[in-house]
Order: sequence, then C-alpha cells, then structure tokens
Amino acid sequence: MPNEELRVRPNPRRKPLHPAIDEALIERVVRAFYDRVRLDPLLSPIFAGAIPGDWEPHLQKMFAFWSSVMMMSGRYHGQPVPKHQALAGVTPAHFARWLELFEETASDLCEPAVAALFVDRAQMIAGSLKRAMFPEDML
Repeated sequence: MPNEELRVRPNPRRKPLHPAIDEALIERVVRAFYDRVRLDPLLSPIFAGAIPGDWEPHLQKMFAFWSSVMMMSGRYHGQPVPKHQALAGVTPAHFARWLELFEETASDLCEPAVAALFVDRAQMIAGSLKRAMFPEDML
C-alpha cells in the first residue's frame, strides 16, 4: 500500500500559513499536546476510552490533519465530525479544556505568531465540532 504522503500531489499554490510551520513543528506540537491530554484529569478518560491501546496510529492521523490545516498539504482524508459524535461522555467543558491545553502547548513550542495561527485554527475546529455535537447549545 503506498505511503499516504506520496498520494498527495504537490501543489505550488498550497503553502504553509507561516514560513516557520513545517511537518517537524506540527509533529512536536501534536505529540506534546497529546502528552498533556493523557495526563489531564478531565480529558484523559475520554481519550483513553476512544484510544484504548497504541496511540501512534491516532497521532499519525493528527499529524496529517494538522498538516492539512496548517500547511494546506491535503494529507488528511477523514471525517472528524462523525468520529467525535460517536464519543461517549463528551461535554462542552471538554472542548474548553482541549482548547486551553492546545493553546498552552502551541504557546510553549511556537513563536507567538505561529502559536496564534495554531490557536485560531483550533478554535475554528472546536467550534465546528461543538456545533455538530451540541446544536442546542448554539441557539
């Protein structure tokens, strides 16, 4: 089976949102973020229930997802809304904590302008997922 990265054709119009953003930075941010998630008393039980074993396949998907978001790479091919809707026990408070941890992680690992871009995208993603999962809260 071909490597997923090789299936994406380079497109010169697709550029990172900032010159400092590359695949290595995305991997550092994602790994550090999920290290924090696994230690967080609110988020850890939700993620442990969804990812009961080896986290590496999930991390690889998240690298591709954030590469698509931050670098316009087109690497991610998935449907995050149904995956999140299937999670048991998720509340709006989980989204708030997720964003808090994500912002802390991005701020710790990225220069301010890049951290702001990560956080802006994370807020948009969380908002979209919350609207899909809790439409009654959005009225």
